[in-house]
Amino acid sequence: MSKQSFPETADIETSSDQYAKRFSGVAGEWMLEVQEKTTLSLISDIKPGKALDVGGGHGQITIPLCREGFIVEVIGSDDSCRKRIQKPVDEGNCTFQVGNVIELPFDDNSFPLVVAFRLLTHCDQWPKLVSELCRVSSQTVVVDYPTSQSLNAIAPALFKAKKKFEKDTRTWRLFRHREVTEAFDACGFARSKSRAQFFWPMVLHRAIKSRTLSVFLEAGPRVLGLTGLAGSPVITRMEKKT
Repeated sequence: MSKQSFPETADIETSSDQYAKRFSGVAGEWMLEVQEKTTLSLISDIKPGKALDVGGGHGQITIPLCREGFIVEVIGSDDSCRKRIQKPVDEGNCTFQVGNVIELPFDDNSFPLVVAFRLLTHCDQWPKLVSELCRVSSQTVVVDYPTSQSLNAIAPALFKAKKKFEKDTRTWRLFRHREVTEAFDACGFARSKSRAQFFWPMVLHRAIKSRTLSVFLEAGPRVLGLTGLAGSPVITRMEKKT
């Protein structure tokens, strides 16, 4: 299936080996550890069962979910999106199918848990994406997004720096928390829990290439509560209203 088959195909890039290089090295590995720990803490009360990872070919959430005992279905915009999750697919820990991420080929309320990472920020039709995530979820949706209510407000000034260190960086969308809350609210979901991952922009951590220094830089703002107030990206859990 060609990359032009669907209207939104941002996950083709985020599932690629080139994109994965952004999280290589000690700094990148540490950032993924923070993301994984934060995500799992947000869903620690959910009993492992069926889960859908929309655009999750990068494996950043699928692999930890499989490790926790979830039965994960991954949907991607192209068959190439399965490459980085081929091992858990071969092991029978998850399945993969090609499909339209903003017109999901699943019935309403098909999955207790639906997740989408590295997708909202690159999706032009993001409200449609949100509506589809909510439609197929019977209980919980978890997404991540960068917010302008953080040091990412200076993102335009940092864009050249991002291109220097990430090489293939493209534009992305920053959200206000209210935008995301209202989009989910319109679909019958309410924000349950949220956690900001970093106080300092991720490009800074990639530039310094030191896990020790990154941990030190993030420790102060986290203890002082600044990360919670003005950190990014944010991982948020939305629950279906009863």
